[in-house]
Amino acid sequence: MEQVFEQKLMQAAQAVEEQVDAELNRLEKLTEEDVEKFRAQRLESMKQEHKKRQEWLANGHGEYEDLPGEKELFDITKKSERIVCHFYRDSTMRCKIVDKHLEILARKHIETKFVKLNVDRAPFITERLHIKTLPTIALLIDNIVKDKIIGFTDLGNHDEFSTEILEWRLGRGGAIDYKGDLKSPPDDNEKKKTINLFGKKPKTIRNGMGGDDDDDDD
Repeated sequence: MEQVFEQKLMQAAQAVEEQVDAELNRLEKLTEEDVEKFRAQRLESMKQEHKKRQEWLANGHGEYEDLPGEKELFDITKKSERIVCHFYRDSTMRCKIVDKHLEILARKHIETKFVKLNVDRAPFITERLHIKTLPTIALLIDNIVKDKIIGFTDLGNHDEFSTEILEWRLGRGGAIDYKGDLKSPPDDNEKKKTINLFGKKPKTIRNGMGGDDDDDDD
């Protein structure tokens, strides 16, 4: 058994060595013209990335914005390709949990516009999107609602979900450029960036549009 393991280990090491040799050979064959061409392509790519970043910042990306009403959301869809919109109500305490996480993610993922909209100021779009549970996070891509995160069901169904879990879920919906593994969520037990505004143990929740009915176990 030990000999089989050593043999497989040697085979794996040999395969890596062959890949390294192949890459070195490829680099050795590059002409000065090839290097200059690669450098020019990389420089142009960096310029485009910088330009896009400046456009995002000019459109208010990097901040978590509370919109005055529906019109402002429609205006944003004309400028930003990807939008994360949190539909909330002041009396629903779990919306404040979402706020804390989205404030962090807005600063991290400037490729996406992060906003919040009070449902009492947006009756038309709230009805049109069939928003019946708060909080609800709508993921808009190219002016189309591609996905919705309703309540905390997709986030562990408790108050103390981590920012990383929400980030992963947004990545699954295509709303942000997620760098991790989209196939499986990060381990909540290892992530410590949890936010609990209530100081209570995690609990399953049911929440509707009625306000603070999801915080009824005092």
